Amino acid sequence: MQNIDSYDFKGKKALIRVDFNVPLDDNFVITDDTRIRASLKTIKKVMEDGGSPVIMSHFGRPKAGPEDKFSMRHLVGHLSELLGIEVKLAPDCIGEEVKAMCRALNPGKAILLENLRFHKGEEKGDVEFAAKLAENGDCWINDAFGTAHRAHASTAVIAQFFPNDKMFGYLIESELESLDKVLLNPKHPLTAIMGGAKVSTKITIIENLLGKVDNLILGGGMTFTFVKAKGGKIGTSLCEDDLLDTALRIEKIAKEKGVKIFIATDVVVADAFSNDANTQVCRANEIPDGWMGLDAGPESIALFKRVIENSGTILWNGPVGVFEMEKFATGSIAVGQAIVDATKKGAFSLIGGGDSVACVNQFGFADGVSYISTAGGALLEYLEGQQLPGIAAVRG
Repeated sequence: MQNIDSYDFKGKKALIRVDFNVPLDDNFVITDDTRIRASLKTIKKVMEDGGSPVIMSHFGRPKAGPEDKFSMRHLVGHLSELLGIEVKLAPDCIGEEVKAMCRALNPGKAILLENLRFHKGEEKGDVEFAAKLAENGDCWINDAFGTAHRAHASTAVIAQFFPNDKMFGYLIESELESLDKVLLNPKHPLTAIMGGAKVSTKITIIENLLGKVDNLILGGGMTFTFVKAKGGKIGTSLCEDDLLDTALRIEKIAKEKGVKIFIATDVVVADAFSNDANTQVCRANEIPDGWMGLDAGPESIALFKRVIENSGTILWNGPVGVFEMEKFATGSIAVGQAIVDATKKGAFSLIGGGDSVACVNQFGFADGVSYISTAGGALLEYLEGQQLPGIAAVRG
């Protein structure tokens, strides 16, 4: 396997798979360029070494071929600004004209290919389409961790055409390094904070983590499936009744493995799912009829903070309350602050999953944690212990 730092890019066209699937407003202005910025280090490395980046990505979910609203033309100007050079835009991502444009690229110049998903072959993982993409470059760099769990043409299948010239970009390298610090060689105690609405979306992750973590804090809506499983009264709180046995099984496995599980003992409840609702604090297993739990209570927050602040490694995936509403953000803010405090004391902290990342950014904790993952589905599958096609394609 090649390494981006030792590979000689001089005079080479480097096909770089990035994840430029960024949000746009109604005027096609990028509202969050985090994913584009995350790829700059890799792109610049190729240019600085005398190579030419041929940048490719998907963007949105075009249904039937090219659609202007999903065109890379909406991104190329901003990318040019960030790189400080004029990035050319290809009219397509495959074909003779595109191949000629790539071949004509001078060292230090870059081209952005048109949206990969304008071709059905991308998501189908079509070998012929991958072969045509491969004609645009001399080497292949996968730097799109956000799509590493997909066996698409540009993220995995293309690897076979670069048996000795494939490598990870800096973003994937840092993602894997950070995840391995949590999953393979953590500093103990290792605490995982799993939040979010449903147990069903996190079961496999929780089961995989039970063999690794010392502490597991369960928060958010999934709290009430665990509370109800033990006979608690949860009012109208969110609950997955078909998973009550699963919740009990998870607690049993945790006990057998010596993992301490922490679930809210008191909660902030409301008489409606609204920031204007009436609220009160009550025991998590004694919620009155017509009331729902929307945040961790003060006693639970104090407990969660104590566990987090005494941890050597922390993984946070999912908020512990409905942080989008000011009234129910206290628990998630407290968790975020505790992670920052633990990190200051030398803990390694990894934040992953859309809602946790949004929470960290919203409340200004981003600079105080060790690593924020840019990936959604890929991160979750990696935490579940699955092999990701986009990673296996480079390592294999």
